[in-house]
Amino acid sequence: MNTPVISATGLWTPAESVSNEELVASFNAWADKWNREHAADIEAGTVEAKTHSSVEFIEKASGIKSRFVVNKSGIVDPDTMRPDIPERSNEEISVLAEIAVNAARMALETAGRDPKDVDAVLCAASNMQRGYPAMAVEIQDALGVEGFGFDMNVACSSATFGIQTGADFVRSGSAKSVLMVNPEICSGHLNFTDRDSHFIFGDVATAVLIENEDIAPAAHWKILGTSLKTQFSNNIRNNFGFLNRCAPDGIGAEDKLFVQEGRKVFKEVVPMVARMILAELDRLDLDAPHLRRMWLHQANANMNRLIASKVLGREATADESPTVLDTYANTSSAGSIIAFHKHSADMQAGDKGLICTFGAGYSAGTVFVEKAA
Repeated sequence: MNTPVISATGLWTPAESVSNEELVASFNAWADKWNREHAADIEAGTVEAKTHSSVEFIEKASGIKSRFVVNKSGIVDPDTMRPDIPERSNEEISVLAEIAVNAARMALETAGRDPKDVDAVLCAASNMQRGYPAMAVEIQDALGVEGFGFDMNVACSSATFGIQTGADFVRSGSAKSVLMVNPEICSGHLNFTDRDSHFIFGDVATAVLIENEDIAPAAHWKILGTSLKTQFSNNIRNNFGFLNRCAPDGIGAEDKLFVQEGRKVFKEVVPMVARMILAELDRLDLDAPHLRRMWLHQANANMNRLIASKVLGREATADESPTVLDTYANTSSAGSIIAFHKHSADMQAGDKGLICTFGAGYSAGTVFVEKAA
């Protein structure tokens, strides 16, 4: 019988970071400029003046203090307010593939795995750089992996959906080694001129190597069980797509970037995810005290605090529910994998934990794991 496990993870972090102070300074300068340019309309009452952002507002709303980004200069320039990422020729590796390869190589090196021994590459992320060819196939080529690859998008839950998909391939015998990558350049779909969301996202790439237990390194993670859930909602949305050109009036509209109804998301997603975790604990015949650690989706510190408390029946400690949100911000599909990568080395054989994602869709996924050695 084929038994899928997690052999290793990888993480690539951009060299540049933007602090809340820098982000607020650029936003407020942009807002002042916009108000000057629209002074007559503001005076006439036909448009509302843009209000300033603040460090206090950002940290209270999210828990975020800074974020890593692929390009900083464009984001902090009040005349640009977006990352400046030059387009590359078709003969060069694409930006999204390049950062995925960086994370993938770390995972492969950690596991001692030659790329030629990997059977499949899954690129699971919230936004793909293009329609086709699939990012996974380009990543596969850059790594020298044979076999097959494809892209999948379940927004912020893409990683757990990718882990289960990879595990299913291993379990069925279709593959013995599956590389699942999460390249996220979230700054590319963030509206830096929207006060309510300009601080939410950061950029990163993560990788997870899922393999049959008989070829995995000794220090692997058993996959005790996985569960996935989707439920349609418009409360988190991005309407950018290839049909935009067919309706020119909508090009450049705010909904062609990330938009959300934050309060509705909080109210609806927190109980959904908590119920899902508790149901899976019951299915696996586990109790909450059996969980040594929870690596929750890194979107909002207040959401994580409430979900953890609903699962444990009390406030979770920083050790039980570690945070990377403060320095990485929301990195969509990669957030829980960053937390797992950075906060799992101290766990002992037999320790159990939970990788949990949730977000747009709505979508949610759980992966319960146990340290093997």
